[in-house]
Amino acid sequence: MEKYDAIVIGSGPNGLAAAITLQEQGLNTLIVEGSDSIGGGLRTKELTLPGFKHDVCSAIHPMALASPFFQRLPLSDYGLKFVQPSYAAAHPFDDGAAAILYSDINQTAEQFGSDKDNYLRLFQHIVTKLPNLIHDALGPLRVPKHPMDLISFGVKGLLPADWIARVFKEDLAKGLWAGMCAHGIQPLSHWTTSSIGLMLMAVGHRFGWPIPVGGSQSIADALSSYYFSIGGKVQTGVWVKDVIDLPAHNILIFDITPKQLLQIKGVELTSAYRKMLEKFRQGMGVFKVDWALSEPAPFSNQAVKKAGTVHLGGTFNEIAHYEKKTHQGSIVERPFVLYAQQSVFDKSRAPQGYHTGWAYCHVPHGSEYDYTSEIERQVERFAPGFKDTILAKHTFSPRKMEEYNPNYIGGDINGGIMDIRQLYTRPSFSLTPYRTSNSKVYLCSSSTPPGGGVHGMCGFQAAKVVLKDHYGLSIDL
Repeated sequence: MEKYDAIVIGSGPNGLAAAITLQEQGLNTLIVEGSDSIGGGLRTKELTLPGFKHDVCSAIHPMALASPFFQRLPLSDYGLKFVQPSYAAAHPFDDGAAAILYSDINQTAEQFGSDKDNYLRLFQHIVTKLPNLIHDALGPLRVPKHPMDLISFGVKGLLPADWIARVFKEDLAKGLWAGMCAHGIQPLSHWTTSSIGLMLMAVGHRFGWPIPVGGSQSIADALSSYYFSIGGKVQTGVWVKDVIDLPAHNILIFDITPKQLLQIKGVELTSAYRKMLEKFRQGMGVFKVDWALSEPAPFSNQAVKKAGTVHLGGTFNEIAHYEKKTHQGSIVERPFVLYAQQSVFDKSRAPQGYHTGWAYCHVPHGSEYDYTSEIERQVERFAPGFKDTILAKHTFSPRKMEEYNPNYIGGDINGGIMDIRQLYTRPSFSLTPYRTSNSKVYLCSSSTPPGGGVHGMCGFQAAKVVLKDHYGLSIDL
């Protein structure tokens, strides 16, 4: 039987990134995936009606073009194409106004009137230095290559989002800021929540928020095609419960959460490390709805119709209030909703003349409550008549999300809450958190730095440590 230098368990973007990185260095690698198809959170299926392609999990990809790992791969040669929405994101209000995240930072600032200069002071330097920041921010704690740029970002990014919101005088800028920071899936009063908003908006100005043509599955397909081209191997339909069932190998790399790792037999972790993993904290869950639509969502504001992503929640105070209540375990009437309308820009997502809608809201961890009505009311609030366009729908509760992808424990799509205690010290307080107490077992999931998002950097960083530890190789991007 063939012996592998490394076996990667899980084929999400991080598992694929780890396997690719090792295979490129001449190692013989195998990816083992429990599902019948690769991709993890990067899957696209006909969830509602035939011909309507819905992104099962991840659909919004701000980091797709910004990721240093993705940038160096020839993914376009393997079929990956992106389309840029007219506007990356929009944030409508009840009075019909909307804040738009334009690609041009000056155009974005101009819409804010008296907050124009405040916006430019907050973002201009970050946008200019973004390539340096991304390399230093998307990894574990370490000496940065560009310390002054990272310090400048960190001084702002470590702050709670509600502190930075005080920079702005008007609701327009504050609302856009709230929606961006709420991607962090935690109360906006938490430390480090500003880092999410700063990074997402700066990436929007520098790279846009691209949509993969054909669906998120296209990213996984391109990654796997490249992996196969350099000799990598994949086994699907194999749920690993005991490492003894795996082919012979030297190294194991798990693209799974700490909770799952603790359940696998034969990993041989120390009791101290196990206790550390047991203390790892999960975040809020999500409740997701996909729709087959007769037409695009009829947003009242015409500019919103041209945005790839729409944040639905109203003012900063409203979003902050409901994110806090949800974090505390309450069922809220008007949750913050992220709505994506890929079919407006990618015609392959639905039959000619029809459209898809994709949305989720944050919910208490593991909640069993059906939020379909609450989500649809939020869309209808800013797009009157939306319900009349619905042809069919499909829902994912936190429980169903976890059943579909065990990495989404309790509906937590970030692999654990990304607060100040677990932003870089995930899942352990270590300069190399990809290592476990077993020198031949590593973690590469979003439960390691830099956390959630489709960027592959957790996988690359884990593979980098493996190469250093076992082969004396030092690599970088």
